[in-house]
Amino acid sequence: MPDKAHEQAVINAPVDAVYEALVDFERYPEWAGDLKQATIVERDAEGRAQVVEFRAAAMGRSTTYRLRYDYEGAPAKLAWVLESGDLERELDGAYHLREADDAGTTEVVYELSVDLVLPIPGFVKRRAEARIIKTALADLKALIESGTAS
Repeated sequence: MPDKAHEQAVINAPVDAVYEALVDFERYPEWAGDLKQATIVERDAEGRAQVVEFRAAAMGRSTTYRLRYDYEGAPAKLAWVLESGDLERELDGAYHLREADDAGTTEVVYELSVDLVLPIPGFVKRRAEARIIKTALADLKALIESGTAS
């Protein structure tokens, strides 16, 4: 059964800037903690990355998985579902973006639903999920607020 987790952060940048960083998948390994590689496998009719293959460090080993992205609701939402993975049975999630109370800032909510092929204790899995989400948001915030996002 998948575990679901979510976390939120406020980033000092407008929604469009945050969204643009999120869809620049090929740059993820430059800023996203455990990601080693991101390769766009398939694009939609508008040229957006539809399927992206990632290689990441996970629990002391490497994992490869493919996510299929859904742009319905963009730029307020970027959602994905797991298409295939060597350790993952489910790795579905979304970023929800909305203008925060302070003009020019964005509230980001990151949701993730994870189910692994390997049986691991629930508390270990929940701790890993929390780390993934917290790191992803902290790394995204650092990228954008440093001014190095494209």
